[in-house]
Amino acid sequence: MYNVLICDDEKDIVSALKIYLSGEDYNIFEASNGAEALEIAEKNDIHLILMDIMMPKLDGIAATAKLREVSNVPILLLTAKSESGDKVLGLNVGADDYITKPFDPAEVLARVRSHLRRYTRLGAMTEEERGKVWTCGPITLDEDAKSVTVDGESAALTPIEYNILLLLIKHPGRIYSSEQIYELVWNESAMGADNAVSVHIRHLRQKIEINPSEPRYLKVVWGLGYKLEDNGR
Repeated sequence: MYNVLICDDEKDIVSALKIYLSGEDYNIFEASNGAEALEIAEKNDIHLILMDIMMPKLDGIAATAKLREVSNVPILLLTAKSESGDKVLGLNVGADDYITKPFDPAEVLARVRSHLRRYTRLGAMTEEERGKVWTCGPITLDEDAKSVTVDGESAALTPIEYNILLLLIKHPGRIYSSEQIYELVWNESAMGADNAVSVHIRHLRQKIEINPSEPRYLKVVWGLGYKLEDNGR
């Protein structure tokens, strides 16, 4: 049984989210502002929070920042399309994801399931328990088991794809040129590196990105190289 906290000052929104989640094994807690959410999270073992941004007393951004001081529980922001700047701010202070109103019930369920899987597998572990496990958004690489999962589902990578991902995920945000990737992964001089690396990057994207043509995590930096970066989506 997972404890899910829904925090929104609009009762209709809370009721709708409860209906979406009603068929799952979730125990639902309710809050109408950030202050109430903090109090509930302090007194209960909450596994995931759906948090509205615009609320009285304490808004979702401030509540997220305070929660991040003491907890790594997944926080999904509930946002309107007009709140794009607030989405970025929320992700910067520690939110894991956001869902845009009006909600698609299937999307809500998929996001909640995905974040709960990642949290229960890795999020609640201590650093010592994690060992050589690396994450970037929904991507998890277990270096000891030589396994990669995306949203909890196994991704079958070739050894070259695995080693490229390992290099990039261990250094998030760092840009590696094709030559650097080739030399570090192939352990050879970088002759003809561009074509070889670009092909493997394309195949890797097909396995770890939801939409490989618009990658969220494995990015090209034109004229410089590639990087792996968690941009919150």
